Amino acid sequence: MLKKPELLLPAGTFEHLQYAFDFGADAVYAGQPRYSLRARNNEFKLEQLQLGIEEARRRGKKLFIASNILPHNGKVKTYLKDMEPLMAMKPDALIMADPGLIMMVKDRWPETEIHLSVQANTVNYAGVKFWQRQGLSRVILSRELSLDEIEEIRQECPDMEIEVFVHGALCIAYSGRCLLSGYFNRRDPNQGTCTNACRWEYKVYDTKPDDAGDVQLLDGFNYNQELDNANQAFSAAGGVSRHPLANKTYLIEDTTRPGDYMPIIEDEHGTYIMNSKDLRAIQHVERLVKIGVDSLKVEGRTKSIYYVSRVAQAYRQAIDAAVSGKPFDPSLLANLDGLANRGYTDGFLQRHHAEDYQNYLDSHSKSRASQYVGEVLSVDAAGWGLIEVKNKFSLGDQLELIHPSGTRVIELNLMHNKKDEAVEVAQGSGVYVKIPNFHGMEKALLARIIPQAAQE
Repeated sequence: MLKKPELLLPAGTFEHLQYAFDFGADAVYAGQPRYSLRARNNEFKLEQLQLGIEEARRRGKKLFIASNILPHNGKVKTYLKDMEPLMAMKPDALIMADPGLIMMVKDRWPETEIHLSVQANTVNYAGVKFWQRQGLSRVILSRELSLDEIEEIRQECPDMEIEVFVHGALCIAYSGRCLLSGYFNRRDPNQGTCTNACRWEYKVYDTKPDDAGDVQLLDGFNYNQELDNANQAFSAAGGVSRHPLANKTYLIEDTTRPGDYMPIIEDEHGTYIMNSKDLRAIQHVERLVKIGVDSLKVEGRTKSIYYVSRVAQAYRQAIDAAVSGKPFDPSLLANLDGLANRGYTDGFLQRHHAEDYQNYLDSHSKSRASQYVGEVLSVDAAGWGLIEVKNKFSLGDQLELIHPSGTRVIELNLMHNKKDEAVEVAQGSGVYVKIPNFHGMEKALLARIIPQAAQE
């Protein structure tokens, strides 16, 4: 039997951590707001991190702390002092990128396990060997690598842990590390062949979040007007409050690719441009398992519990199947299509897809779209599940019940409100309904299967 890789999921809150573990994660990673690349939408202050570490240990799982900024001098000066209470909690590992901070941690806490962040952009086996000599236990490889390159690194570095991203948003531009040209034109900006994609003409659009934690286009936004308003009310000088609209996620559009929206996010550390499509490499899990990758990582600390649960469940199934020698189940592609997404890509992992993979996409991936509609809060002795409604659903709908024990499909034939009166429609967010025959479905999530005709 092949070695089973770790399934590593994101956690933006303690609840996310619990759902990730419930649905199959072996480990989770959480960020420090001041020293990680997710300062926004991050609940994990010291108290929450302590709870998370305790919960992971109780379950026999692991929790890694993202401390992966590339800091300026001001944060270097405060780093060790701020880290003292966190290190006293003994997290399973730190995820780090900056050589200076890594040196400081190793000097102060020499036994600390450190995983090299993808932000360090390790693209070759010599780089992996270098970090191994510095005492690091794991390298998270760059997103620019192909499957063949990952395999070569594994062969050249057999005794070093290797981690690979397999799902979630692709950060394709931060400071001087930019993947835009490579993704658009197959000319790698980090190899000296940049097409200056950052200088192309882009449009900017406002967004609003949906219940799954993804951003959706908001009509009626005038970027130039908003910029004028911001300039009138706020100054760029130091010490002035940050404009509240700067904390939002916006979409930019390359004018040569209309409708291909790339999220752009800014926090105190810098500006990030995300790929217009989400990474999905579940079809490559079998290959990655055979290569001997130690950890498969999912991005998404700002996503919903529905996202975390659904992705964890799908990749758990793919890993278990690959390890036991079972063929890839193409229905897993469809399960992930049910998540809100901007379209999927497998990034740089594979340039040209095999014909059977294309058949998977055509036959399975588009046939079972679904929408997150509710969460089971409790189940009474008679089996009635109390549902917190997230989006509208009605009698006659087919619902997926997504639970750590597995997923099943039901047709909704009976539903009550909180007063035990029969109702036909759960109108949407803020409504609570009851559904029978939910024994054993505590903490289940509900998704409405969208009929094929409605998708077209």
